[in-house]
Amino acid sequence: MPPPRPDGARSHDARSAGLEAALAREMRVSKALREVGTALGTTLELDQLLELILDKITDALEADRATLYLLDDATDELVSRIAHGDDVRTIRLKIGHGIAGYVARTGKPLHVHDAYKDPRFQPDWDLLSGYRTKSILAAPMKNHLGKTIGVVQVLNKRTGDFTEDDAEILGALATQAAVSIDNSRLFMSVTQKNVQLVDTKEQLEHRVRDLKLLFDLERAMARAATLEELIIAVLGEGMRACEARMGAIALRDPEAGTGTLYVIDDRARKMKRVPFPEDAGLIGWAIRNNEVVATADAEGDPRRDDALQERIGSPRLKSAIVVPLEGENEEPIGALAMYNRRGGRPFGDEARALLVLLTANASTAVRLQLSREAREREERLTTIGRLLSSVIHDLKTPLTVISGYVQLMQTSNDPAQREKYAELVLRQFDLIGAMQREVLEFARGEKSVLVRKVYLQKFFDDVRVQLESELSRRGIELVVDLQERGTARFDEGKLLRVVHNLARNAGEAMASGGGKFVIKVTRDKADGALVVAFSDTGPGIPRDIEHRLFQSFVTSGKKGGTGLGLAIVKKIAEEHGGTITVQSSSRGATFRLRLPQAPP
Repeated sequence: MPPPRPDGARSHDARSAGLEAALAREMRVSKALREVGTALGTTLELDQLLELILDKITDALEADRATLYLLDDATDELVSRIAHGDDVRTIRLKIGHGIAGYVARTGKPLHVHDAYKDPRFQPDWDLLSGYRTKSILAAPMKNHLGKTIGVVQVLNKRTGDFTEDDAEILGALATQAAVSIDNSRLFMSVTQKNVQLVDTKEQLEHRVRDLKLLFDLERAMARAATLEELIIAVLGEGMRACEARMGAIALRDPEAGTGTLYVIDDRARKMKRVPFPEDAGLIGWAIRNNEVVATADAEGDPRRDDALQERIGSPRLKSAIVVPLEGENEEPIGALAMYNRRGGRPFGDEARALLVLLTANASTAVRLQLSREAREREERLTTIGRLLSSVIHDLKTPLTVISGYVQLMQTSNDPAQREKYAELVLRQFDLIGAMQREVLEFARGEKSVLVRKVYLQKFFDDVRVQLESELSRRGIELVVDLQERGTARFDEGKLLRVVHNLARNAGEAMASGGGKFVIKVTRDKADGALVVAFSDTGPGIPRDIEHRLFQSFVTSGKKGGTGLGLAIVKKIAEEHGGTITVQSSSRGATFRLRLPQAPP
């Protein structure tokens, strides 16, 4: 039996044992932190992080199982995914309920030696799963701001009860896990925002592309004065946007059962006009069925029409896309087609979307142009009918002169005098011929205006009769101040249209409270120009449109307005070589039309 050790030696051994235990604890904590840190550094996916954290905590603390709860701020609950056999179930705990709920509420770790003796323990999961919970060790997970974002809970240490060292290890691991989870959430948030930014950037690029297409199309169509110029503008923008080598627009003629096909080939650079049956080819099919047609093999498509293709005389068709032109009551008035995309590629979804957008705007422009041309034809015919009496009246003067000179020729025996009379008669026939040519040119549409001598008193008396009843119903007084009562030269029909457009605008401006509309007719003493001023007592022109008042499609937001009335007024003034100006204030607006008067 060894001799007893001195008290100093026993104290030294105790201190050594304590230091060794402390060193072992620190090494154990360091190892656990190192292993968890290494594991967490392998991924930033939140689900994988949670799985790694649970595995490492379970191993480090020799626990039977571990549960990691995350705080759901929206519901103020702790939410956990628990692996039990092959099931994956979600446990939800209100803050303050159960062991984990208590730790989440207090923000302090908790060591329960016997779960069933602790009133905070809820045995529902044990009863459901058949598991028997003995000891529990739980620690809050706090982020860098000190806010609790979750709870880590371990159950039933396999070698006995949890120790204070285990609690320290769990606290350290919970802190590192909280930082890693915060980083993962931040990374996922940044990644998601980057994806959203990329999507937003692509959407903005598409919108900018669409807006640029519409701007270019509107600018090109605004320069078009005829239907053919409008079609050339639309096809040019469509071929550029869709990278097509050939474009075509078909317009129906429902009464004749046929239509006209306008074709542009980028090699010929000239537009062809080809008559075609409404049901011919891919275009006919699109019109008949009111559907978009897209094919990568137009040559082999059964809807292809060989006869129409031969009349067009175009190269071999490959890819094609056709979009109907929408008319009134959703019935197509024609179709817009693009053929043979550059590079031999088919037309994709992007080209389809561009062409649908372009067609929607082109449909409106084509309908307006067709209506405008039809209206102009009707106006020309109406004007010709209305002016026939004036033409016959004008013919009386040269016929009377001719009759007088013929009578003088009968009574004169002087050959020189008779020759002089004959020359004067021929001059009158030249005048009649000029009058005849002027009317025929206007009827054929070769002249945009039919300028003739007009008696101002009679013209404005007719204007008074036409406007008075309509304006009086709105409580508006009409005043015609005719300071010039002689004659002037202008197109009666066109000037009448100007008067009606300006009167209608004034009536709508004064509709709420009535007022006065004044038409004042004067003559410029300096150059003899006819000046017609139209004044109202309305609220004036809104400032936001005053600088672009005479542009097409500009309106102050009135219901049913098209923004074309004043653009038409400006066009008629320019066709006469004149001008239209406006002055506006809060007391009303005055439009001043000036028509130069060339010598007859």
